[in-house]
Amino acid sequence: MNIETKCLHSGYVPGNGEPRQLPVYQSTTFKYATSDEMGKLFDLEANGYFYTRLQNPTNDAVAAKIAELEGGVAGMLTSSGQAANFFALFNICEAGSHIVASSSIYGGTFNLLGVTMKKMGIDCTFVDQDLPEEELAKFFKPNTRAVFGETITNPTVSVLDIEKFARLAHSHGVPLIVDNTFATPINCQPIKWGADIVTHSTTKYMDGHAVGVGGAIVDSGNFDWMQYADKFPGLTTPDDSYHGIVYAERFGKLAYITKATAQLMRDLGSIQSPQNAFYLMNGLESLHLRMERHCENALTIAKFLSENEKVAWVAYPDLEGDRYNSFAKKYLPKGSCGVLAFGIKGGREKSIKFMDSLKLAAIATHVADAKTCLLHPASHTHRQMTEKQLLEAGVAPDLIRLSVGLESVEDLLDDLRQALDKI
Repeated sequence: MNIETKCLHSGYVPGNGEPRQLPVYQSTTFKYATSDEMGKLFDLEANGYFYTRLQNPTNDAVAAKIAELEGGVAGMLTSSGQAANFFALFNICEAGSHIVASSSIYGGTFNLLGVTMKKMGIDCTFVDQDLPEEELAKFFKPNTRAVFGETITNPTVSVLDIEKFARLAHSHGVPLIVDNTFATPINCQPIKWGADIVTHSTTKYMDGHAVGVGGAIVDSGNFDWMQYADKFPGLTTPDDSYHGIVYAERFGKLAYITKATAQLMRDLGSIQSPQNAFYLMNGLESLHLRMERHCENALTIAKFLSENEKVAWVAYPDLEGDRYNSFAKKYLPKGSCGVLAFGIKGGREKSIKFMDSLKLAAIATHVADAKTCLLHPASHTHRQMTEKQLLEAGVAPDLIRLSVGLESVEDLLDDLRQALDKI
């Protein structure tokens, strides 16, 4: 099936007389006739459901749809995008491990890797993702266990050279993990370009309507854990908490997601609620149509802003002349996303005046949903970062992140004009 059809039909196939739409299995537990049947589930010797913290039919159907959209072998849902990124990394890292990550990633993820996981004994080196391959190779260490980046960075809308980072990761025997939230699998499938694991904040475009927080992880099934068994003992040596199961041997290409579910979700419990998964399933059905409109509106607005004398600069990969336009054409031929960044001449004070003057576009901590919204990262999402860290991440003091929605583009342009007129 083409991806547009997958948005509607993948993940859940009703049988004769069954509900046409995915049911919400709003139940914590599932009944079994014998103790032995349930025991086999706890030993991972049989498939089935016994407790929603580990697995739920609604969640599994949605995860299967996302995995198919991304071209992966298996997926799992989490309570948020932050939980997805943490699980994706912690599934293969432990105290003493090292991660190489782009410095341009979302501020919350930067803090997760640079502060919280550091307290757990996991070190991270943040790198300029635009450096040449030979320069980036110098940041790898013997204890490096993963490389992490975003297809389109939040909020600087830089485009990751996925093939370059895949080569780097694989030449050092570690997987590449790519957060594909902004592009979505409609506009980019990182696995096709060499990524091994893909994450999402499903709260954004996948949900589409800002009604449900959630995350997702998809495994390509392509990374050979046994080839680098000494680096990934959690997957290649016996797990005493499951009677000595070796995930890579028992589950093959499903090893990574099986471990993340059976071990991390069991112990940390960051499950997405079945109700939120149901909202997500509905959002995914129109994802292909919405992304087309988001990109169309955003490009129109990016062109308008780039021609306005009160605007200092505009960053949007689909703009001709943008520094990432060549990567956008390569990795994002259908369009990048509905998010762009720009600065107002006069700095922070003028930027705040402009934002406060908008009537249709809302100042909100959200991004990538149906309604247009914006924020000032240095004052909001990246507020905890130092000036040095902001500069390293490419977040200028005047940067405004504009998430272009599905409204009439003429109405959006009118709103921007009247706000610019007030400065």
